[in-house]
Amino acid sequence: MITIYHNPRCRKSREGLEILESSGKNFEIVKYLDEHLNEDTLKAIIKKLGIAPIDLVRKNEAIWKSDYKGKDLSDSDIIEAMVNNPKLIERPIVVNGNKAVVGRPPENIKNII
Repeated sequence: MITIYHNPRCRKSREGLEILESSGKNFEIVKYLDEHLNEDTLKAIIKKLGIAPIDLVRKNEAIWKSDYKGKDLSDSDIIEAMVNNPKLIERPIVVNGNKAVVGRPPENIKNII
């Protein structure tokens, strides 16, 4: 099953959703700002993305700048920050089986569907 971690207020996330809708494939939508991701789910997504946790952080968000920027954070600290502040999670994320991509640009999604 394909899953999109989606923020309806984000243009790139909406564009990613359109790509999935036009693919004709079945998928589920997780509005991760409403349905907060737990630590295990976020760790699994990061592993599928094949990136470091810091690479999934939206570093221009005010909460990042005020509470985390410039601090010596472990991967666990960064994951905890994203769990507690889901706005920090880059979007959209599309997971298909053992693969995942961040839809920036949205065309990245075509690589795994």
